[in-house]
Amino acid sequence: MSVSLFRIIVRISCSFLLICSAREALAVLVEGAEFLPEFTLIRRESYPEESLGDVLNYKSDDQSSRTARSEEDGDSQWDAWGPWSECSRTCAGGASYSLRRCLSNRNCEGLSIRYRTCSSVDCPPEAGDFRAQQCSAHNDVKYQGQYYEWLPIYNDPDKPCALKCLAKGTALVVELAPKVLDGTRCYTETLHMCISGNCQVVGCDHQLRSNAKEDNCGVCSGNGSTCRLVRGQHKSQRSQNKLEDTVIAVPYGSRHVRIVLKGPDHLYLETKTLLGQKEENSLSSSGIFSIGNSSVEFQKFPEKEILRAKGPLSADFTVKIQYMGNTESIVQFFFYQPIIHQWRETDFYPCSVTCGGGYQLTSAECYDLRSGRVVLDQYCHYYPENIKPKPKLQECNMDPCPASDGYKQIIPFDHFHPLPRWDSSPWTACSSSCGGGSQLRTVSCVEEDINGQVNSVEEWKCMYIQKFPVLQPCNLFDCPKWLAQEWSPCTVTCGQGLRYRVVLCTDHRGLHAGGCNVQTKPHIKEECVVTVPCYKPKEKLPVEAKLPWFKQAQELEELLAVSEEPLFIPEPWSPCSKTCGSGKQTRKVKCQVLLSFSQSVEDLPDDECEGVKPQTEQACYTGPCSGETVEYNIEEADLLYTSLRDFDELHDWHSEGFTDCSESCAGGVQEAIVVCLNKQTSEKVDESLCVIHRHPPQLLKVCNPGPCSPRWEFGKWSVCSSSCGVGLQTRDVFCVQLLSRESDETVILGDKNCPQPKPDNVQACNQFDCPPDWHVEEWPQCSQSCGGGVQSRLAFCKQRIADGSFVDVAEDLCLNPKPNVHRVCGDVDCPTEWLASEWLQCSTTCGEGSQRRDVICRKMGGDGIPIMLNNSNCSSLPRPPLLRPCSFPPCAKLNRKELKSPYHQGPHILGVRKVYVQLKKERKLQFATGGQAYLLPKTSVVIRCPVRRFRKSMIMWEKDGEQLSSSSHVTVTQFGYIKINHLKPVHIGTYTCVAGFVRDNFEINIIGQNNKLIESSSSKQEAGIGNGISNEALHLKDDYLSGLRVNGSKAAKNQFFINHHGQYDAIILKLLEIKGWSRDSLDSRESQASTEKDFTSVEDASMESIIPLTFEIDQARLDEISKAIQQQTDDLKDVFATYVISQLVAEISKNATKSKQKHGERLSDTSSVKPSFHKIPTTGLSKLSSLEWSGSKEAIHPPKEAIKAPRILQRPIDKELFLSTDIIADVGHTILLTDWTNKLVLKCEAGGNPKPDISWTKNGQTLKYNHRIEILPDQALQILVPSESDVGIYTCTARSSVGSDSLSSKVAIAGKPVIRVSKHDLVNFNSTSVRVDVGSVVKARLRTNITIICQVNGIPEPSVIWTKELGPLGGNAQVFQNGDLSIINVTLLNQGSYSCHASNILGQVTATTRLLLQDLPKVSQDSKDLVRQFALTGSNVYAIFATVLGNKEVLTSGSSVLIGCPVKGYPKPSISWLHNGKHINTGLGQKYQILASQQILQILSITKGHGGDYSCITQNDAGILTLQVTLEIADYQWLTGEFMPCSAPCGNKGLQFPILKCLRDNSIEVDKSHCKDKPQPDIHAVACNIRDCLPRWIVSSWSPCSQHCGGGTQRRLVSCQKVTAAGILRDLSPGFCAQSGKKPADSQTCNRQPCSEWSTSSWGQCTSHCVGLRLGVQRRHVFCRSQNGTKLPSHQCSNNTRPLSRQNCTSDLCTVQWRSSPWTPCTSSCGNYGFQSRRVECIHLQTAQQVREQFCSWKQRPVNWQRCNIIPCEKSECRDTTRYCEMVKRLKLCLLSQYKLRCCESCRHISK
Repeated sequence: MSVSLFRIIVRISCSFLLICSAREALAVLVEGAEFLPEFTLIRRESYPEESLGDVLNYKSDDQSSRTARSEEDGDSQWDAWGPWSECSRTCAGGASYSLRRCLSNRNCEGLSIRYRTCSSVDCPPEAGDFRAQQCSAHNDVKYQGQYYEWLPIYNDPDKPCALKCLAKGTALVVELAPKVLDGTRCYTETLHMCISGNCQVVGCDHQLRSNAKEDNCGVCSGNGSTCRLVRGQHKSQRSQNKLEDTVIAVPYGSRHVRIVLKGPDHLYLETKTLLGQKEENSLSSSGIFSIGNSSVEFQKFPEKEILRAKGPLSADFTVKIQYMGNTESIVQFFFYQPIIHQWRETDFYPCSVTCGGGYQLTSAECYDLRSGRVVLDQYCHYYPENIKPKPKLQECNMDPCPASDGYKQIIPFDHFHPLPRWDSSPWTACSSSCGGGSQLRTVSCVEEDINGQVNSVEEWKCMYIQKFPVLQPCNLFDCPKWLAQEWSPCTVTCGQGLRYRVVLCTDHRGLHAGGCNVQTKPHIKEECVVTVPCYKPKEKLPVEAKLPWFKQAQELEELLAVSEEPLFIPEPWSPCSKTCGSGKQTRKVKCQVLLSFSQSVEDLPDDECEGVKPQTEQACYTGPCSGETVEYNIEEADLLYTSLRDFDELHDWHSEGFTDCSESCAGGVQEAIVVCLNKQTSEKVDESLCVIHRHPPQLLKVCNPGPCSPRWEFGKWSVCSSSCGVGLQTRDVFCVQLLSRESDETVILGDKNCPQPKPDNVQACNQFDCPPDWHVEEWPQCSQSCGGGVQSRLAFCKQRIADGSFVDVAEDLCLNPKPNVHRVCGDVDCPTEWLASEWLQCSTTCGEGSQRRDVICRKMGGDGIPIMLNNSNCSSLPRPPLLRPCSFPPCAKLNRKELKSPYHQGPHILGVRKVYVQLKKERKLQFATGGQAYLLPKTSVVIRCPVRRFRKSMIMWEKDGEQLSSSSHVTVTQFGYIKINHLKPVHIGTYTCVAGFVRDNFEINIIGQNNKLIESSSSKQEAGIGNGISNEALHLKDDYLSGLRVNGSKAAKNQFFINHHGQYDAIILKLLEIKGWSRDSLDSRESQASTEKDFTSVEDASMESIIPLTFEIDQARLDEISKAIQQQTDDLKDVFATYVISQLVAEISKNATKSKQKHGERLSDTSSVKPSFHKIPTTGLSKLSSLEWSGSKEAIHPPKEAIKAPRILQRPIDKELFLSTDIIADVGHTILLTDWTNKLVLKCEAGGNPKPDISWTKNGQTLKYNHRIEILPDQALQILVPSESDVGIYTCTARSSVGSDSLSSKVAIAGKPVIRVSKHDLVNFNSTSVRVDVGSVVKARLRTNITIICQVNGIPEPSVIWTKELGPLGGNAQVFQNGDLSIINVTLLNQGSYSCHASNILGQVTATTRLLLQDLPKVSQDSKDLVRQFALTGSNVYAIFATVLGNKEVLTSGSSVLIGCPVKGYPKPSISWLHNGKHINTGLGQKYQILASQQILQILSITKGHGGDYSCITQNDAGILTLQVTLEIADYQWLTGEFMPCSAPCGNKGLQFPILKCLRDNSIEVDKSHCKDKPQPDIHAVACNIRDCLPRWIVSSWSPCSQHCGGGTQRRLVSCQKVTAAGILRDLSPGFCAQSGKKPADSQTCNRQPCSEWSTSSWGQCTSHCVGLRLGVQRRHVFCRSQNGTKLPSHQCSNNTRPLSRQNCTSDLCTVQWRSSPWTPCTSSCGNYGFQSRRVECIHLQTAQQVREQFCSWKQRPVNWQRCNIIPCEKSECRDTTRYCEMVKRLKLCLLSQYKLRCCESCRHISK
């Protein structure tokens, strides 16, 4: 077996086994494996045998093919990588491989093959699916004796790279091949591809093993900044007139579109491409559709429709719904919208200097991704995601400038702004036009900000660069001066004559110019005397100079001079073109300007000069030529050729040719030009100098008869698409060609035939500002998903201005009501959660201690109010820890060595842990850090910082975390303390003393009116949200502070111990509340006496003795009180707090009395509460005077023995318990008594060691027992036949030697619900927000926010339910937890009766409010009904709409008019019409008719009496609106005026017609369209100019040129004719036309351009580009040249046949042919897997050597692979069908089904 065959065996076997190491391949080689070609899965031409051998580490003896080692493998044993193979696919991503071989006798580490991706371009649509192509390749192969049409199976999770196919029409799925071709996608939704049977990861950058992914915007490795997420929902708003509704517009390029409709309605789409093509699509069934060139997946369910599009969309999609049912639908949408306008950074601007170091900047421009154009910046500002790039700056031109020291200072500056620079104004005009003047300008230092705005700044900022000069000299050249040339010879040869000279005005350059002083000009002529005596009598007068001299002097004098203003400057006339007879003179005329700064003359385009351009050509006449005969009479000859002494004989008529053709094409007319000339000077003179009767007759000729060039014609503009802002108008534009003007024959051509740019067929219109209107943003996501959230959006009053953009304007300019900007959302209950309080202070101040806190179970209700629950409701949640350790420095005293250690020598602050409460105004108070103070306003405070081992002058103070410095009211002293003068709310906060690394705090709070704490001015709460939304639903904090909900009910009086801002705020506020202390009460004995009556403490009398000024309490004491209160049940916290703090108040007053008796001496007891009259701090700590609870220190730190503090057990209560006659419940719950309650038993089970004693109290007093109230043996309290006298708070106390515990129950009387109702109806059409109690009739206008209050009382707390008569509440209705019903932005669907139902276990009650809605009359923007009614009345009727401001219309008498009153309202307003303030009566003579339900006033025949003001007054219960229009009646008639000019100057065809005018009211001329319906008067033409015409020359058109090049001749006919008064055309002899001018020429030369021909170069060599057997290609150059050899453009030879530039030739290199080797034996004798191959090569026929295949490309390449023996094998016999089965068995490939099937006999005994 050949080595090549062995290579393929191992290659294929490795492919099937997926893993094949180099060692296994070597083992195969040793064992002599054989090739199994029938099992290969890919075409063999894809893997040449030589390359496949390298995979198996085969070492060849021929080393010439590998000359370099692989650089990445360094000194390894590998040869260099071979070339990359051809790509496995031509598109959509394929794979290419490269091979290398091992150069060692041993195995090499690494792989011998590597892959890369290739051909990553998209396939054309007709290419088809790659996997489907591989399946279809098996269609012509029988499977199990039958042919199938195979379809691909995609996304196989187990074998994504196996070729699994489905037989069409069956459920048969077969794995036709274990591997698909390389480059096949693993999955349809990814770019991952199969290579060698394995799925390889491919990133979006089409690279193998890349993790690059597209973001939501479709950008590979993007960050999602090029698009924005749009999501929301649309709720259908049904009405009787609406059959459909628009949901949302999804713009071009959007991705990941998902639209879900829930309801009976139906989705449909409208698309519009960028080219304007529109399409509607109604999706009726599920499937995948191509809409707008985008793939859309649609799913339809009974009550649901889903539309998906992966995108990007190729068109703008508009999603709409068609109403199909009676119920409303909801449409949810989600997509990513591309940001089509993005900022793009520009390149760097040019450097600011050319040398010495400058800077250059970039900028940013707004770029339209669709059109690829730069647009206005405002388009990019529309997207908040767009962040304008900041300018970048870099240094440039840093090389030193020449002739300098090379150093230039660049000052540092903000790199986000350009450097300040000098800016100058333009130079002023020079103070002198010549001879030296000066110019001025202003120079200022400017700076450009980030928005491009240039502002003036101080000059010192520009001092780093040299300032521009502000003064410069100008016009330093000499002023123009006169230059006299030499005198001419004397005009006589004897005697006295004249001589002339030329005097020029020359500038500093010596050029002729203007500007010289005329008064100083030298004279140009003078007398001269010739000394030679004359033989004739001496003339009296000097002889004038000959004409040339005088003419030259005069012309030079008349030349214009160049100035600083653009002027036409003519040059001198050229000599006459003829030396005799008539000729021509020419000259150049240029538009020139003098540049003063450079003193140079520049030529400009002619359109830069104003005025008429002087002539550049004129006729000249130098006298008759010798021998010329002229057919004139004697008189004419005398006049022409007699002496020139007679002035009249010097002038005559002269023909100067013809005027320009009146038309450039399609037949025009030329008229002969006749001028009066001076026959000697050939100058034009005034026509009055020539004899008028000698004027030649008018001469006309036809010109330019050929068709016109194609040109554009266009129609009228259409109606504007928008009434304001900016709209669009369109018109039709055609390319037309005019063939003849006489017959007006025109043809329409294609657009490509018109060479000029096509005129616009679209233009902007109505470019004026729109009235302001509201623009709202989309609703954002809810602020929280549960517990009552808020959605807020912005509503802007914007105005669309004339450029199409929007600008923000003041809100009062928008006349429509402002849309709602807030709404409630997330109104569902949140899950239960643990709420932990703040940690209490550490139990010790030194050493190790502990901290405690409390946790409660709560959930946030849907209305935003927290609901406190029993802890069992949170039992499934992890409970936060209640206890944690805390530590301070050791308490033990330090020895001297320790005191000297550096650590203990640091600073230490001796803070005082006290709470101070000021009860009466005092001027000044002093405190130390470590505590808190509750003070009255306007008190002066000193806070000291008692620190050791630290210099007090170095103490620093902070307030609320920021460094504190002295100000007008706060002084930080150098002694370490601060002073605050006159406390204000701004002084509230935490003051921190900082001494090195230690710090201590002191907190200040201020007590305001009604014993409330004043909030800091920096922490004010935001204002509530209006528009009818209850504050209770929005301000959670206020509700949380005002009360808690216990098991769903609101505890009205449980206002204690809610999270206040401060740690002790709740206790201090309750303390002030109990006694009623305030600034007013403390200053008034009467108020003091009255408030003392409200004490509930047992020691009321003791408080009357004294009220301290300021008292202090240990913080530890307050911590114990707080802890004891927290251990009570939720419904008893407030009562218990009142009881405990009342005792604290009594203790304060008691200590104050003792302090007064002892004249301020300190008490000897250890009470922690002591009065302070003059800022005397007290210390000490005691327990609550007569009350102990489980929160004591012993409870916090239990002993290690088995001793337990008392603990009362509390069990849940059954809600139905209150309905029974006997109520038995555990203490700790609220008990409701009914009329049928016979017995109440309160159980109190307590645990602890030792066993505690049980005692009962009622309302804090010891309970008195009798025959109804007694203690049962189990310590339970029993009350028989309870009544109203038994209502109160019952407290069970369990007390032992180690502590106590208390738990209370509230006993109350149950009652039926009661609703507070209103007996008065409410009518409010003015307010946009209405609140009313239930029970009344409410009349309001549409779009109002209405809140109906349902205040319910009852025990147990009733539940509230709202219903609406005959329907649901509506989507805009919201029921709050407090029972209120809020309806936002009410519509007519909300009209009806609303009932509030309140119920509890004892009964139910209902109250109803009827809601009636009305809408103010207003102008309707949609007047389709009126327009339809106008159309029914005919086209000859005026239709006018009345407006609020009133418009004016001018109408013709006798016509009909319809006046519309476009109003709407609810209920429908009544309409009344007035004329000049009086009501219109339709019954008098039928002058008026009222149509369309009073909305149209018709006047059938207008007269003068119908003029005036018309008003329509519309009114309903909600209001009144008046619209107006003014009619002005006018009469129009025709009037004949003067005659038009005669139509002909002579002959018999002259006519004059009178001019018709249209007059209004017989006085004002108006446009003739007003009189189009009026009869015209008879018009009669009058003959004119009936006379013989003068004889004139008539010429025909020129004949074609006799030669096409080299000069030819054209001829025409010239005749003399005249038209008589009778209209007869007579031919005359040429002499009669002599007076008409010289006879026109009848011939002329033409086509003078040189003749041209094609010329070629020699043929080149025969190239190797083969086009056939022994046939190559040779080329030569072909070019156009003239007869003299000059090369010309190719188009000048276009009339000649162009020679060939390419031909076939004979080439030995092309003596090639494809050569095929014999087919190999078929790999199988039967079945579907047999194939055979052969080698195909391109061979040179002469040398028989293989050459490159491109030489044979002219002929189709033969196939080198084919299937064979495709016949079914016998099924009954188990035999081998291939000769390689022995190798299959040795390679252990029988485990694979493919091999086992082909080698049945060999693999029969092989088991798994």
